[in-house]
Amino acid sequence: MEKSKGVSTALAPKLYVVLISLIVLIPVSLVCIVYIYPFLLSFASSLQYKDTLSFYNYEYAMRVYGGDILFTIYVSLLSLACVMLIAVFAGGWLVIHGNRLIEFLFKIPLFIPFVVVGHAMRTFLAPRGVLNALLSQIGLLDIENPPNMIYGALGIVIALTWKQTAFALLLIMSAFRSVDRSYFEAARNFGASTWRQITGILLPLARGSIGVVAVLIFSSFLQNFSVVMMMGNSGKNKHIMVNIYHIINYMYNMPLANALGVISYVLALGAAIIYLRQGMRKDA
Repeated sequence: MEKSKGVSTALAPKLYVVLISLIVLIPVSLVCIVYIYPFLLSFASSLQYKDTLSFYNYEYAMRVYGGDILFTIYVSLLSLACVMLIAVFAGGWLVIHGNRLIEFLFKIPLFIPFVVVGHAMRTFLAPRGVLNALLSQIGLLDIENPPNMIYGALGIVIALTWKQTAFALLLIMSAFRSVDRSYFEAARNFGASTWRQITGILLPLARGSIGVVAVLIFSSFLQNFSVVMMMGNSGKNKHIMVNIYHIINYMYNMPLANALGVISYVLALGAAIIYLRQGMRKDA
């Protein structure tokens, strides 16, 4: 009896190690199957040119679509700045003061698909759309010669900002609500304004979470297709995803499309690496 107990006691640590290994290996395997393996296939395809391995597709992509790559980065960064400013300060105000109605209104875009947002913004921002009609009623513009905000960077930034602010707000408010309320009470006792509580308490204490949100939002902007397809096809600079769509469906050039896809992946990965390096330096 004592011998069997000794054997079971000796096996317990080994079973624990096996269980932990399985728990770790399952998500790692899923990442490899869903992300790494398709990426490696895309990278291998992007190197194919006339039955040989070459970086020609990357050279061609940078030469022909270099302006579109810069346009994609510009639109993504500008949209990210707008989203984070609104989400941080609106989230801070809602956490400090609390207003369920305003919080609910901010979160409505969470339940609206990107394609619906693109279509709605085309109607809202059209030359004779809802926005220009309202502005003309108060004399801010001439409805006979209205500005066109649909195509180009402005329309994309407005649409992406409106859609993704709700997602950023949800994550940032979760981080803000983990901050001890006693900090706010102490700050108010010393006469700190709402602005000061947000910038002096919430931002420093939730900086890591805000950085994670920024990386997620930036990556989503890089790979967005529905909004940029409906609002960014101006005949000038286009989003990378629009270029990939046209290359696949009209040029039938999968290696070139995969090259642009790899470039967009590297851009998103670069943002994540920069954030992780900053976090590691802070820990060090």
